[in-house]
Formats: sequence, structure tokens, C-alpha cells
Amino acid sequence: MTLSATGPAASLGIVEQNVFGLLPASVQGTPVRFVVLDDGSDPTRAVQNARKLVTEEKVDVLIGSTTTPGSLAVAEVAAETGTPLLAMGAGAAIVEPMDSTRKWVFKPVHNDSMMVEAIVEHMSKSGVKSVGYIGFADATGEGYLKMLQPLAEKANIKVVAVERYARTDSSVAAQVLKLVASKPDAIFIAAFGTPAALPQLTLAERKYAGRIYQTHGVANNDFLRVAGKSAEGTFVPVGPLLVSDQLPANHPARAKSLEIVQSYERKHGAGSRNTFISNAYDAYLLVANAIPVAGAKAQPGTKEFRAALRDALEATREFAGTQGIYNMTPTDHVGLDRRSRVIVRIEGGQWKLVADR
Repeated sequence: MTLSATGPAASLGIVEQNVFGLLPASVQGTPVRFVVLDDGSDPTRAVQNARKLVTEEKVDVLIGSTTTPGSLAVAEVAAETGTPLLAMGAGAAIVEPMDSTRKWVFKPVHNDSMMVEAIVEHMSKSGVKSVGYIGFADATGEGYLKMLQPLAEKANIKVVAVERYARTDSSVAAQVLKLVASKPDAIFIAAFGTPAALPQLTLAERKYAGRIYQTHGVANNDFLRVAGKSAEGTFVPVGPLLVSDQLPANHPARAKSLEIVQSYERKHGAGSRNTFISNAYDAYLLVANAIPVAGAKAQPGTKEFRAALRDALEATREFAGTQGIYNMTPTDHVGLDRRSRVIVRIEGGQWKLVADR
């Protein structure tokens, strides 16, 4: 694994690293060795890590990186070396459109398009007619904006302002001033981790009274801590794990979500759960499910095993993880459907499952 345990994405990568520390050392009798490297939220370092993992550690599968830019970078190494990759960035561009590179890449994380669709549906049902946008000035932010614009237009919601900021910026006062001046019914912040709190705090300072939507990239306690009271009432689309104990008893993700949440909180404290547990744990679950299938065809540590593992991942059908049910196909290497997302509202510093509105 190459994870962003430091740098701007550390609030995500540390959680993913913690999950791998909870996993068993064998899968159905097959020993498994985990090698975890930190890429510092830097795509260049992610590539260096991936090459080291393949050439020096002789790994059979890559997992990472934490972000979309990092995942896109590692995908090139995966394809070049014929090593299956479980990417943990949200961007649809990691796995779409399918080509000779992306055939080696799988993503146990909702595409940004799925989550933006959920946000726009919620906006429409809530009577929102106009929206302002502020997001990261990189592949992550542009991916969300690219998805938002046509979906909003289709729902008769006008995008009245578009602003961007760098992950490392210390102020977005000018951007927020322009957003508020456009008087949108809602504002969509396309960012993740603690840097996503900056627009939230600034909007509160400007006393913006409309609805605020964030991406699933803020679903951790560090964001709640930094954003504080400014986050109250914010709507966020998330995977089921975050509110697993609030899900209906028959929800397909409930059982495995509760299992890993309980294990995580025993180690890291009550209330330490967050959505990025799913990113890492489902990557492991999918690989663990594929290992016996690939192992029946080839020996681990060989080119043939890596190819068989890729084929087994692509053949995954009706497999329950913590994000939902996975049905992979040769053209869909995410495999999640609408059962994999819910809308939560931040209330009293907690994630609360909400109905359509």
C-alpha cells in the first residue's frame, strides 16, 4: 500500500493505515504480508512507492493511493508491471473510460459522479434552484465540477458561481465573497479532509444562510473538529459504514460495516469511525475474495498469479462489502449501485442519517 499518512490528505490516509493494522495475516490459509508506505499526499512519491513495492517487495497487488491524483499516478505503474491495483481515490477518471491501463485498476470507492448525483437529487427534492461551487484547483475538484454542471442543468438547478482554491491555501475570503454575492440557494464544496473546512468556516463568518453540501471526502472526525459549529446542518453523501448502526436491519452493508467499526473503535477509541475505513477495508475484502480463485490457477509471486487475481477481481459478483454490493464487469471496475450511498446531516457534531430531505 502507498497511503497519504502525511500531507494534506493525512486525515484520510492515517485511517486507511490504521485499518491495515487490524487485518489478519492469512486469507483462507494463504499467508498475506502487508507492506505500507507513506507518500506524503504527493503523486510523485506515490509512483516511487509503487515501483519500490513491485520491484523490491515483489508484491502481488497494489493498494492506493489515498487521493485521486495519487491513484491516477499509481495506475500507470500497475499497468506497466501487470499488477492489479485497488485505488482509493474518488475520481471516476481512475477507472473510466476503460482502456489498457485501467483494465488493471479497481476502485472500492464511489465514483465522484455517484455522490454528485446523490447531492443533486437531494437538492432538487429540497427545492434548491441555484447553487454556487467551490472546490480544489486540481483533478479532484475539476472532476466534481465536471459532474455537477450537467447534472444540475438536467435538474433545472442553475450553477451561479464557480470558485477554486489550492489545498494548501490559508484563506478563501475572496472566493467566498463572490459566492455569497451570487445569492445561491445552496453551496457545494468539492474538497476533502481538513482543507475542506476552510470554505465552511469562511461561509459561516459571512453568515451564509443557505444549504451547504460537502463531498464524502469530509466524513471524518478531523473535519468535524476543525469545522466546528460551522458544519452544523451540512449535508454529506457517504457510504453506509459511517452510520451503520442507523441502517435498516436488512441493509446489505450493515453486518460487515458493524464488524469492522467495532474492531476499529476497540483499537482507536469510541466514536473514531469514519467513512475512509470502508475504502481500505473493502479493498482488502475484494482482494481476499479473489485470492482463492487466483490461487487455484497460479502460484502467488508470479506474473500468472497477478493476471489471475486481476481476472478474479473483474469477475466479482454480488459481493457484500461495507460500501454496498459489488458487481464488477469488464467495463465497470467500481461495481457499486445506489445501495452504496446515503445522505447524512451533521447535527450536534454527529453524522445523522436523513430521509430524502
